[in-house]
Amino acid sequence: MSAATGKKAVLQLDGKEIELPIYSGTLGPDVIDVKDVLAAGHFTFDPGFMATAACESKITFIDGNKGVLLHRGYPIDQLATKADYLETCYLLLNGELPTAEQKVEFDAKVRNHTMVHDQVSRFFNGFRRDAHPMAIMVGVVGALSAFYHNNLDIEDVNHREITAIRLIAKVPTLAAWSYKYTVGQPFVYPRNDLSYAENFLYMMFATPADRDYKVNPILAKAMDRIFTLHADHEQNASTSTVRLAGSTGANPYACIAAGISALWGPAHGGANEAVLKMLDEIGTVENVAGFMEKVKTKEVKLMGFGHRVYKNFDPRAKVMKETCDEVLGALGINDPQLALAMELERIALSDEYFIKRNLYPNVDFYSGIILKAIGIPTEMFTVIFALARTVGWISHWLEMHSGPYKIGRPRQLYTGEVQRDIQGR
Repeated sequence: MSAATGKKAVLQLDGKEIELPIYSGTLGPDVIDVKDVLAAGHFTFDPGFMATAACESKITFIDGNKGVLLHRGYPIDQLATKADYLETCYLLLNGELPTAEQKVEFDAKVRNHTMVHDQVSRFFNGFRRDAHPMAIMVGVVGALSAFYHNNLDIEDVNHREITAIRLIAKVPTLAAWSYKYTVGQPFVYPRNDLSYAENFLYMMFATPADRDYKVNPILAKAMDRIFTLHADHEQNASTSTVRLAGSTGANPYACIAAGISALWGPAHGGANEAVLKMLDEIGTVENVAGFMEKVKTKEVKLMGFGHRVYKNFDPRAKVMKETCDEVLGALGINDPQLALAMELERIALSDEYFIKRNLYPNVDFYSGIILKAIGIPTEMFTVIFALARTVGWISHWLEMHSGPYKIGRPRQLYTGEVQRDIQGR
């Protein structure tokens, strides 16, 4: 639990003083407990929850001013370069990195749950072939509760744990199938002899006719890093959505489907997709300089640069840039759009206007380039984000259900009509 500081904030309200206790976490700013404002007949007003801590958590810490992102205390760059995605999953779920023995056991559990019930495959036929893969993911992930209802007692710790494993294991299968369905190819079933990232790429790009399909290890490494760098990001919009849905007692599959829905927004998980759309609009390298001048006059918006949370730099971007360079170097791609992206990066890192405003390339900029280079279509970018973030969502859901919690009930500042009567009837 958070610790009381002994300090109090004093609020002058209607001629009375209300003392509000102040709490300290292990990192970050102190928090003022404002619940006594309600007893005095008032609400607080904080659109966008910019200054509101809605929960207490031990999972992830962000210091946007210093460019810090910690998972259970470990810096994100260390996890991305010294651990793999499933080790990061274990850390988020359990609080500690796994021992060698625990890693083997955890990896085996995930591999043993990568298959989905055969009837789940029939759900895909209910969607049009041109449906956005995120629409498919919302429906199919939510439908998993119909197949695993024997383990949906949210009060049972064993049920909660097996559900977490199932989600981490099955979402890559459903994600790859959402792609296969939209392009009209047969579903490719998971292979338990492959790593997590290899398995996903195999299900994405192999076909039943290509039995000897081999996953490029450089691309598998890049995919694993993308998963790790997107695994969790504290109380963002989609995670808060999962917690809010979870506070009602909804089953975890419904809660994760709600998180996927929130992530779908272009201001959230669709950011790397927006980067590629921006590159399409710029057209050619020759147009980059003119585009950047329009950015300075605010005629156009620069996607993939800067971050709402990170006021200095995105700590994930450095690792992602290194991975981007590795992938482009290994594939030897001569793609005009990628050349355009590199020119955008060059200008942003050298132009005083962007340097002064800390408009550095963020994780979305580089991940979009990597995914395009791998051959993943733009409409799948947010699906891959959802795949990676599933462990973060379920970790927060587990944390919430491991102790007492209240149903979420935000308040409002009502500015509509006062009470009035229907006249003349």
